[in-house]
Amino acid sequence: MGKLKELEVKEKYQIEITNRFAALENLNVDGDVNRTWENIKENLKTAAKESLCLHEWKQLKPWFDEECLGNLDQRKQAKMQWIKDPRRSNVDNLNNIRRDASRQFRNKKKAYLQVKIEELETNSRINKVRDLYTAINDLKMGYQTRTAIVKDEKGDLVSDPHSIMARWRNFFSQQLNVHEVNYIRQAEIHTVE
Repeated sequence: MGKLKELEVKEKYQIEITNRFAALENLNVDGDVNRTWENIKENLKTAAKESLCLHEWKQLKPWFDEECLGNLDQRKQAKMQWIKDPRRSNVDNLNNIRRDASRQFRNKKKAYLQVKIEELETNSRINKVRDLYTAINDLKMGYQTRTAIVKDEKGDLVSDPHSIMARWRNFFSQQLNVHEVNYIRQAEIHTVE
């Protein structure tokens, strides 16, 4: 994790983990090993979320649900079966499962878009203009990749977060802090005589 390289964040994370494991010392160790592991894992996750300011990522495909996930798993299993035994029956099974999964994905996406379009129509009818235009932009824009790369003064690409922040700091200080102003033109104000 890049955030753990920062000294303050690293210390905060270490303190959080120390506090959480101090609370775990009083637990019964004679119990189930799996339960103990789950407690340790959950404490590590919550410590990371609190100290590193981690957040859950927004789901990119809102129409993708548990049923789609089941089809995806079924497709993976069929592919593994085909890899282990490349007979014609396994190839046909894999192709059928792929076709069914793709059909279901298309239908789910089509149903989701139909609901969104109906929502747009309702916003249009009841004059919720802001909601209408934000929903239109969300649908129109689609997925936008985030780039964390900028060019430095020499023109080389920089991807380190600290270097990027330093580059933006220098850029804006050059743009906004003008030190060598020789002539400041004052606006002439014409008054009615």
